[in-house]
Amino acid sequence: MRDLPAAPPAPALPPAPAAARIGPWAAYRTLLSWQLAQIGGLLPLIVVVQALLAAGIVIGFGLLIPGIDAATATFLATGAPTVLLLTIGLAIVPQGVARARLDGTFTYMRALPVARPLLFLADLTVWVALCVPSVGVAVLVGWLRFDLDLSFRWPLLVCAALLVAVTATAVGYAVAVLLKPMLAQLVSQVLVFFVLLFSPVTFPAARLPDWFRALHDFLPVRPGADLLRAGLAADLYEAAARDLAVLLAWCAAGVAVSLRALVRRG
Repeated sequence: MRDLPAAPPAPALPPAPAAARIGPWAAYRTLLSWQLAQIGGLLPLIVVVQALLAAGIVIGFGLLIPGIDAATATFLATGAPTVLLLTIGLAIVPQGVARARLDGTFTYMRALPVARPLLFLADLTVWVALCVPSVGVAVLVGWLRFDLDLSFRWPLLVCAALLVAVTATAVGYAVAVLLKPMLAQLVSQVLVFFVLLFSPVTFPAARLPDWFRALHDFLPVRPGADLLRAGLAADLYEAAARDLAVLLAWCAAGVAVSLRALVRRG
């Protein structure tokens, strides 16, 4: 019996195409859409919190000062936006990130095949977008309560509001990713308490002890308030280069700590 001819060798299969990689811009937009969807249910609550905080600071603090004059009312009203920005960045942001860590959303997001700095950038974008309108809310409440005559310096006001918002958000994010969720929530409450009652934002720094006033020269609260105040009432207050330097240093530190924690953990 004759041997059958050998079958021709099977043609080589082409190599499997490499998995398509999403570009940085597309990844950022996808993460941004995801974060907006995640936080969407909290938007009405955040707006209400901003309005109540503005009313509490401008109206409530005003009731504590008997016979409030125009200068004091202006100082109080122009300090309220800073308090709102810091409250959202140092309290609501850590609580939101801590909640995401507890329910597993944060872990899932970090497991996605995208650069972790993009995850931080998307979070930062969403929270800053939620922070900045609080400046308008606080100014509106102050104007309605005290009928203030403000003189806006728009370039300084916009840059200062964005810088304060980014700094507060970055520092709050760093607290949330460095500490355990429950501890991060506790620390965020302490920070808000410190900003409201022990920081020269709604009252002049001259009322503080010398050592405490000197301490605030190196913290971001008072410099941020002074920059925003100079943008809201340019005829009465001036911005200082040192305040900008302190705020930039804290912003860079918050961003660096957040990115390092995101890259190293998990």
